[in-house]
Amino acid sequence: MELGEGQVAVVTGAASGIGRAMARRFAAEGLAVVLGDVERGPLDEAAGALAADGARVLARTVDVSDPEQVRALADAAYDAFGAVHVLCNNAGVGSGAEGRMWEHEPNDWKWAFSVNVWGVFHGIQAFVPRMLAGGEPGHVVNTSSGDGGIAPLPTASVYAVTKAAVVTMTESLYAHLRAEHARVGASVLFPGPHMLRTGLWESHRNRPERYAKERPRRTPYRSLDQWEAAMEEAGHEVAFTPVEEVAEHVVEGIRADRFWMLPASEHSDRQIAARSRSMLDRANPSYLESFILD
Repeated sequence: MELGEGQVAVVTGAASGIGRAMARRFAAEGLAVVLGDVERGPLDEAAGALAADGARVLARTVDVSDPEQVRALADAAYDAFGAVHVLCNNAGVGSGAEGRMWEHEPNDWKWAFSVNVWGVFHGIQAFVPRMLAGGEPGHVVNTSSGDGGIAPLPTASVYAVTKAAVVTMTESLYAHLRAEHARVGASVLFPGPHMLRTGLWESHRNRPERYAKERPRRTPYRSLDQWEAAMEEAGHEVAFTPVEEVAEHVVEGIRADRFWMLPASEHSDRQIAARSRSMLDRANPSYLESFILD
């Protein structure tokens, strides 16, 4: 799929981080961009910056866990621009879960699933039928993570489970689109290959009351800066991937119709190989041993 003038991209979780970088990169290609995010202030700031650079921009607050709000986002996009060619289901949250899985609160799971899994499905359901009906080339990009999408980080198991679900959902979407001989493609994005400076670490700031924690956390939430400082103090240097590099990877992947938007990484390749070998050998998951020993 070629990208250029006259096309429209929709990005959720677009007020900051990866989403904002993708919107900025699409605008640089001449696309009109529709920004969706749950935070009004940062959303307006992101939209204003893009508009100041000459982009055609529409910004709407949206909670992707609410299907009516996602349908309203689709209505607004089509009312404003008449079509959508690229859909990036990117909005995501952590969970706030602590301890072992059996100690987690149900609301930790409900909140993470409502955004990370249901949010992706709501985007597919609201936009894909219209994209197909338009008959033009299009592409859907669903954001997963190496944590869960490749192999779980058990210390963040709720998040990992949701991101594994995104991979399977996108594989199924790809198969359904191919069965329809559609001109719309699908990809699953694994941002990286290193850590990213995004607002995911502070996603609890947007946790809705209906999914509130039932008891106080045993430990306070830790920001990315605090985590990085703790890692450096322990002698571990942390590498970061610029979000602009992730956005470039997305644009290249759409142009190449690449399903696995998975940047080259020896670490990821080792994880994939170890997990695949464990399954093929019907062996216990030794690739989790470093976490089991913690």
